[in-house]
Amino acid sequence: MEEIPFWQEKSLAEMTADEWESLCDGCGKCCLIKLEDEDSGEILFTDVACKLLDRQNCRCGDYARRRHLVPDCVVLTADTVGSLAFMPETCAYRLLSEGQDLYWWHPLVSGDPDSVHTAGMSVRGRTVCESSVPDAELEDHIVKWPR
Repeated sequence: MEEIPFWQEKSLAEMTADEWESLCDGCGKCCLIKLEDEDSGEILFTDVACKLLDRQNCRCGDYARRRHLVPDCVVLTADTVGSLAFMPETCAYRLLSEGQDLYWWHPLVSGDPDSVHTAGMSVRGRTVCESSVPDAELEDHIVKWPR
């Protein structure tokens, strides 16, 4: 008999801390600077990454202190993830909160931590650091590929 993966049998709120953390696929999309269209409310992704993002491995460079170092960094919880429209559509937390399953390239499904990169679903090789882009130029960095 095949074992049911924890993300298919538990709600986000029921997951252990380790299960919760393992849902992050390491794409880095949530660490991109986003803009909101004033008229439509649409969330626009840029190719500008948070200063803490290790742009090669697509993980936070100081995860434990991220809220201290980047005060507007959003910490996901089971209660808030469903209301965060700026989360990428491919994000495991968003998918599960919407009743969907993980994609084939998610490391929990594929068994390969690099599958997110191999599938072209991460920000690896596609970003610039926010420290090199003035706020006035963010609109010049709007991209469609994170969707």
